[in-house]
Amino acid sequence: MKTVNVSLVGVGGQGIILTADLLAKTAAIAGMDVKKSEIHGMAQRGGSVSSQVRFGESVASPIIQEGRTDILVSFDKLEAVRNAHLLAADGVAVVNDMYLVPVTVSSGQQKDVEDLDGKVRSAIANLRLVDAMKIAEEGAGNARTMNMVLAGALSTLCPFTVDQWRQAMSELLSGPKAKLLAVNEKAFMLGREAVA
Repeated sequence: MKTVNVSLVGVGGQGIILTADLLAKTAAIAGMDVKKSEIHGMAQRGGSVSSQVRFGESVASPIIQEGRTDILVSFDKLEAVRNAHLLAADGVAVVNDMYLVPVTVSSGQQKDVEDLDGKVRSAIANLRLVDAMKIAEEGAGNARTMNMVLAGALSTLCPFTVDQWRQAMSELLSGPKAKLLAVNEKAFMLGREAVA
């Protein structure tokens, strides 16, 4: 199989790194060669965070060239517009239907984005919009599982079984984190259903 390139983008605190770790571990469990890279930036201050995961039979580098991303997972609509250039011509974007107002806008240093929904739709041809926060809050009962809702939506575009995803999740959420496994699994399955 050809190498699959996945870029995950958003801002600090949204669970992007954990989601990328889950994808990488699932690919490894499925017997793929996997490479992962990440950029934290000013993550602790709500700045941009991105992670790239590449999997296939043989993956030489963890870096995805611009315009070569097969699947873009954006945890925020503004980040989707900012990173649309990463997508390949036939790429697919899973975008969280959420807008986090940047500090530069809320502090009055910059004007707010006009017609963000229109900008998302014009920038991304193959779009899967998911209201991950609503699903996490109302379906899973925990807003902090928003990233697992997006992971579930992403999983429908990857060649892995639900059991492989579950095994990876149970390995990542072990020890003291094991109590979070059930709610994260629920959010994951709701994310799958949302785009099915």
